[in-house]
Order: sequence, then C-alpha cells, then structure tokens
Amino acid sequence: MNRYRIITALLLLVAALGTVKAQKVDGVVLMNGNPGSEVLIFIDGSQTNAVTDEKGRFTLKINQPFPVTLVAFKQGYQTQSILLQELPIEAVRLEMSQLEKVLEELVVEDATAQMEPIGWLNAISGTGIYAAKKSEVIRPSLLTINKAANVSRQIYASVPGLNIWESDGAGVQLGIGGRGLNPNRTSNFNVRQNGYDISADALGYPESYYTPPIQAIEKIELVRGAASLQYGTQFGGMLNFVFKEGPKDKPIEVESTQTIGSFGLFNSFNSVGGTVGKVSYYGFYQYKRSDGWRPNSDLDLHTGYLSLKYNFSPLASLKIEHTSMSYLAQQPGGMTDNQFEQNPRQSNRTRNWFDIDWNISSLIYDHRFSPRWKINNRTFYLNAHRYAVGNLGRIDRPDNLTERRDLLKDDFHNVGNELRVLHHYRLFGKKSIMVLGNRLYMGNTWRRQGLTDSSDQPVFDFESENPVISSDFDLPSRNISLFMENVVHITDKISITPGIRFEHILTASEGFYFDRLTDLAGNIIREEQVFETQDKRRNLQLLGLGVSYQVKEQVELYANYSQNFRAINFNDIRVVNPSFQVDPGINDERGFNVDLGIRGTSKGGVKYDGSLFWLSYQDRIGAVLRTEPDPQFNFLVDRTYRFRTNIADAGIYGVEFYAERPILKSLFMGKNSSQLKVFVNFAYISARYLNSDENGIAGNRVEMVPPVNLKTGLSFRNGNFGSSLLFGFVDAHFSDATNTDSSPPVPTAVEGIIPSYHYLDLSFDYQFKSWVFETGSNNLTNQFFFTRRAAGYPGPGILPSDGRSFYFSVGFKL
Repeated sequence: MNRYRIITALLLLVAALGTVKAQKVDGVVLMNGNPGSEVLIFIDGSQTNAVTDEKGRFTLKINQPFPVTLVAFKQGYQTQSILLQELPIEAVRLEMSQLEKVLEELVVEDATAQMEPIGWLNAISGTGIYAAKKSEVIRPSLLTINKAANVSRQIYASVPGLNIWESDGAGVQLGIGGRGLNPNRTSNFNVRQNGYDISADALGYPESYYTPPIQAIEKIELVRGAASLQYGTQFGGMLNFVFKEGPKDKPIEVESTQTIGSFGLFNSFNSVGGTVGKVSYYGFYQYKRSDGWRPNSDLDLHTGYLSLKYNFSPLASLKIEHTSMSYLAQQPGGMTDNQFEQNPRQSNRTRNWFDIDWNISSLIYDHRFSPRWKINNRTFYLNAHRYAVGNLGRIDRPDNLTERRDLLKDDFHNVGNELRVLHHYRLFGKKSIMVLGNRLYMGNTWRRQGLTDSSDQPVFDFESENPVISSDFDLPSRNISLFMENVVHITDKISITPGIRFEHILTASEGFYFDRLTDLAGNIIREEQVFETQDKRRNLQLLGLGVSYQVKEQVELYANYSQNFRAINFNDIRVVNPSFQVDPGINDERGFNVDLGIRGTSKGGVKYDGSLFWLSYQDRIGAVLRTEPDPQFNFLVDRTYRFRTNIADAGIYGVEFYAERPILKSLFMGKNSSQLKVFVNFAYISARYLNSDENGIAGNRVEMVPPVNLKTGLSFRNGNFGSSLLFGFVDAHFSDATNTDSSPPVPTAVEGIIPSYHYLDLSFDYQFKSWVFETGSNNLTNQFFFTRRAAGYPGPGILPSDGRSFYFSVGFKL
C-alpha cells in the first residue's frame, strides 16, 4: 500500500512544480469574410469559454497548461479549431464557412453537446442508430457532484423514472431500474463499457458487480427499451460507460484527485494519457477505502485500466483495453422494521464478507472504408469471480457465532464478439442509413454453495476437514444473434426506422445438489445427492419501428415500438435455499415497449424531453409466499417459504419529463460570465398486475415502482466556481408482488412497504489554475430512509441508506 501513497505524493509534487499562470488570448472570428458575432469559443476538454461580440472579437482566459486546442462553434457553420502550442500568443484569427443545407453521408456531432452535461444521443452515433429512441447522455465531468463516491442519485438526476437502490454509500455497486423494473445490480439493463458487456453473464446472470469509477468516464449513454434490437434482450435498455481517452494534442497529461469524506472514506484517482505519433493511450488507477455508515461495513477497493490505440490512418484504428477491479467488503446485513426504527445504524452481523475480482479485456477495430461504409468489431473476454460468506438466515434471529457460515462461490469466464456495419445510401432520392450486425457469445459460470468455518474472517474456502457442499453446478450460456435497423427519410422532416433481431439462446445447467433433512439442532437426519441436467434452447425474433418528425430545427417528435425478451437466468434454474424454491416450469419473460415523446430546445434556452410510455410485461417473474408441512417437525406444522415463478402479466404506463431552464438573465442582467439553471425531473408511473394464476396477485401494484419520482435542483457556475443543489422525493411503494403491508411488520423484514423518502444534496467546486477543489454534503438534512428490502445476500432484511456525510477533494491536471 505504501507504494500507492508514494506515487500519489510524487504526482502532487509534479503538479506543484507544473502550476501555470492564467493567460489571456485575444482573437477575431470571420464568417464568409464578415465579422462573426455570437460564436462560442472554448478550450477543448474544459469549461473555459467565451462568446464573440458584434465585431467578431473575443478574449479568453486560459487557466491550464499549454498546448491547448481552441474551438469556434456556431450552429449552421463549419466548426473550426486551432492548436495553441506555447506563449506568447499573437491575436488568433479564425474563419468559418456556412455548412450546406443537406450533408451527404457526413454526420457532424453538435459541438455544443460537448459543453452540456445533459443531452441525448444523435440519430447516428458511431455505428449505432438511435433515431426516434428515448435516450439520455450524461457527461459527469461537467456536473458538480460527489464524483469520488459515485453517488448514483446525483449522476442520474436527469434521467426520469429511475428507481435507484442506495444501500452502498461508497458507490461500488450500481443498482438502477426504470419503468417498474427491479434495480438489483442493474440486472434489467444491458450494461456495457466502451460498447462491450461487463456484467457477470449477459444472459444467465446479468448482474453488474463492477461499476466504472465516474472520474474516468467521458460520458454515459442510456437508451431505453428500444435498445433491445441492437443490444439484446433486456426490458430496461442499454447502459454504456464511455471512458475518457488521452488528449490528441499532447504527449502526456497527468490528472490526480484525492478525496476524504465521512465514515473513513478515502478515494485516490490518478490517470495519465496522451498521444505519441500514431499511438494514443489512457490509463488510471483508483484506490478506495471506507469504514461505512454502519458498523461492519469496511471496504477496500482497487481498480486499474489501460487502453492503447493505434491509428493506422484518420479512418482506421485498433484499440486494446484491459480493466482490473477487486474489492473486499464486510457486509453489515439487514435489519427488521423495529430495528430500523430504533437505530438505523446498527448491525447484527459481524461475519458477512463479500469478495469481487473482475478482469475484462477487449480488442476494438474501427474502419471507415469510404464516406458510405463504416465497420466496428469488438471482441471481449471476462474472467471474474463473486464470493459471499456469512450468515444468510433470517435477520430476526441472532447470529450463533459457533455455527458455520454459508459460502457462495461463482466464477465467470465469458467471451464474445460483435460486428457492426454502418452503410449510408440513397433511397427514392433521400438519404438512408442502415446498420447490420451480429453477436457471438459464450458464457460459462461455475457455481458452488456450501459451508465454511465459524470465524469472523473473510474465508472463502469450503471447510477442508469436513467439506459440506450443498450444490455444485456448471452453468453455460450461448447466444447467436443477427440484427438490422434502417433509417429511411420519407421527407426532409420525417423518417422511419424499422428494425429486426433474430436470437438463438441456450441456458443450461449440469451438476448436483444435496437434498438434506436436519433436526432442530442442525444435525443431518437424511441426505440424498441429486444430479440434475437442464438444457433450455429457444429461437426468437424481435421487431421494432420508430418514427421521427423534425418539427423545426431544435424540436423533434418521436415514437417507437420495440418487442422485448428476457431469458430466465441461473437463479431461475436452481437455488439451494430451504426458504426459497424455484418453479421447475418457469418460462422466459416477454413483452414490448412503446414511447411517444417530444424533445428539443426553445428560443428561451429551455431544454426539455417529455414522453408517454407503455410497457407490456408478460410472464413476469417474481416471488410469492407459500406454505407446506415442515419436515423438521415431522410434517405436523407448516413452514412458509418464497416461491419464484411467472406470477403474472403486468401493464406499466406513465409519463416521464425532464426540463432545464436558464434563469440567468432575470437574476444577473444578462452577464455572459455566469450560468444559473433550474431543472425538474418528474415521473408518474402506474403499474398493475393484470392477471395471474397465483391467488391474491391480479390487480396488485407491481413491486419496486414508486408512483411519483421527483428530482429538482439548481446549478450555478460563475467563471471557475460552480455549485449545485439537488432535492429528491420518491413515493412509497411495495417490495413484493403480494403487496404485503408493514402493519404489523413482517418478522423477516423481506416483505413490506418501502416508505416515501426525500433527500437534499449540496456540492461545490472551484478551479484555480491547474487545481480543482470540490466539497459538499450528501443527505444534508440527515434523513433516515431505506430503498431496499433484500431477500438474501447482502441482507436479508432492510438495507438502510447513509445519513448525512461530507467530502472534500483536491485535484490537478497538467
């Protein structure tokens, strides 16, 4: 550990020696030979900007080391840039020419989007088609938030309708769900990094135990349910973390940020990147530790990443990446409703530990053969494990420190390849764009469950003297898919986007489990080893259609329909748990998403995106309570257990709305140096079970769906100073399909209501030359609330969210 502290100290020393003074750059912009007024001038990769006056003149103060790239942008004109190498700098002269009205086979990304923290995907981006789809783009570096702690509610504050689980104060694991989908480890989204899968198994176990550090992220792309056609079978859609790359105009750039916070939080993020000749590179190392808000919540995490990109030409490149993440976390366990009311910071489990090791490698090849043809090929490999040990029994029963603990071990080895071809062509005299692609995927999971020792240490080996293994299974998954989407322009303003996807899926299992009967003292009365083999193969097709109408330059109406499918996963095939059973006839989930929305920017600068949606969720998988005679009591009394099955069809509809409005002029009389914005993120969702073979389910509310979800706040920036205020309110909702009430509370605390809650976050940042200082408070009013009732690990029971916390960061870039 000392070597990491030495490296950090050396980086800080280099930063101190490399600090530069602010410099002024004067210049003029000409448009077709005339003075260019109201042109946005900014430094690429920073928030430094200015606007030209009526004579096309500007003055820009630069607070970072040279060289820098100066960019000039105005809607309807060709973007211009110039590399400023060193001082002194003479007056800069930039000439801009007007773009043609119709661009042939050339997609230009709006330069203003790079200056905005919130937006949506272009109709064509890379080798993907996002026309007429509900999408969001988040640029975390432009947000004033607690980046070191990966606070999800702050990062995704602009995305309507998300239900976010917040039981991890250090931001290690991401849990988001939208439109009535379970947030558990974001398993209802296809989660990617730089375009390739990072979850445990995309089909058989689509849970994400690795979340990239937000300080390394250039942007986050989120596409709702219509993403199923291009990215695969998930109702939620696609979530993609796009990493930063090394600067193109300098051989080396170093960035380092150190953060301390409440409850023993320490986060060290250090990166280096640059371009030398045809090779560009970027890498980072992150170390994070925390004691946690509750006892028994220690965390120790290491994450590293390196990418090397070789540019054969401006049109072809090959990129190799490797990510390695590992952490050890102590889990404080859940609590009952009464325990939460008495003291939400208590912990009744001292022997629960969680060990994660995640390694991902990828090879990405991009080539534009001509203005009309472009390909992208991604090959990726995941080698990872997830180990959990502890007392997983009912939380209302004390932990017997002499009993052996449950141990669950999963090892993952996955490999995949995706090829995409983007083609521009003309149809009936109008431009059209088509993407064709395929996916080959092989996943392999080795899952074991049994017992280990009775200590309080992180031991992840089954007992050697008397090994007790409850189950041992190989769980392979296979996927072959082909897809096509095509943007067809009917007129200059109307386009349609039909799409289709073919899937072949295999989910299988082979292994054994022990069917054991024990007495009240835990002694084995009867034991039978059961061997089991399952092979579930299916072929399916998904269809979709999108329509876009460009009302005017900055306003778009969009609508889409896309079929969805979610394969049963390994937990739906076999779970060895005496209080949890799985229906052997369980089926895949099917349905569709429908969106109808409008998005754009008004003349007054109001950015908005409002939509109506309908999600049809057929054969939804969930858990219900059942009773059966208890063999421990000679079948004379009944015991209650959770039964996982296709409980019902669900209908989910609602409205999602996001808007942000600059209120600068009314408060600051039009000064261009200041920015003050207010935003509102609102969702209303109604979700009901329509029919069911299970008693007491039809007509119930779908679990994990807050009817009202509101986030609102202010963001302010004046030169190098920024601040943000975020308020959130989440309505009360049920945690289970049976709509169990919490009066009186269920003893196990697994079922019940999640009460409504609210929070207030405040953040500040200040840039001084090459240095950046950040501070703030999360949950400023110290509200006690919880967002999750866990049925198993890391519970079971209520998992409370953190109370009030503070943080302070200092960083530099040179």
